[in-house]
Amino acid sequence: MEVLRTPDDRFSNLVDFPFTSQYISNLKSYDGLRLHYIDEGSRTSNYTFLCLHGQPTWSYLYRKMIPIFVNAGYRVVAPDYYGFGKSDKPVNDAVYTFDFHRNSIINFIQNLDLNNIILVCQDWGGLIGLTLPVEMPTRFSKLIVMNTALGTGEGVPSPGFKAFRDWVNKTPDMDVGRLMLRGTPILTPEEVEAYNAPFLNIKYKAGIRRFPDLVPTTHEAPGAEISRKARDWFQNEWSGDSFMAIGMQDPILGPSVMRKLRKMIPRCPEPLKIKEAGHFVQEWGEIVAKKALKIFGL
Repeated sequence: MEVLRTPDDRFSNLVDFPFTSQYISNLKSYDGLRLHYIDEGSRTSNYTFLCLHGQPTWSYLYRKMIPIFVNAGYRVVAPDYYGFGKSDKPVNDAVYTFDFHRNSIINFIQNLDLNNIILVCQDWGGLIGLTLPVEMPTRFSKLIVMNTALGTGEGVPSPGFKAFRDWVNKTPDMDVGRLMLRGTPILTPEEVEAYNAPFLNIKYKAGIRRFPDLVPTTHEAPGAEISRKARDWFQNEWSGDSFMAIGMQDPILGPSVMRKLRKMIPRCPEPLKIKEAGHFVQEWGEIVAKKALKIFGL
């Protein structure tokens, strides 16, 4: 397997990201691939906030939420998927599958022995993350969900998603920073460069361009069955607290998608609606994190 590793100097001038990088290279079945993660706060806290990013981002996306949770006395763990951020990047597009990503996070949780997890997820953080509690229900306590979905393979993909998937397939060397800025115009030039940092050239971008094609859009697609199982589990078994925030300007995973997701999660309260936010709700992370802590009474 040809694997690339982004040079450290690409991350030497990150703005508002003072966190210590951690690495793990012994995940079962991942042949020494190095996975990067942030692990901040107290190891003895009552809860661990597990923050899962989506496409085309990395743990940098959570820079505004991590300090809020840490300052409240909790542990925060934020990994980068393989192919993203500071994690190793297999070059072959075919390496990246739904199960490749999902199993890596399962192994990661087991390796760190994370418990009392508050799952914080958006985009693919939810497509993968929301399938995890059914696999290991005793490890998860609460949910914070933002502009995401479960890929059950039912229904018809929205025109917005199909257009985005087509664009990604036609743009294998996508400009990540420009994509982020288009959806989040509040970003500074330094923040745009931080999102560009992991990707020196097209060979580093296999992971980010694969995600749209991995969304389970048919009943038999990889990931669809476990997503339906997760949906049923939430509806029938989930007893934890939940909090939802919605970026109202998201054309793909916006209000209508989130209304459907809310119906799947018992007792999910009225969501926090951020009028000016788009897909990347974490860029309004201070508001989301503080509101979630208040709702949870933490």
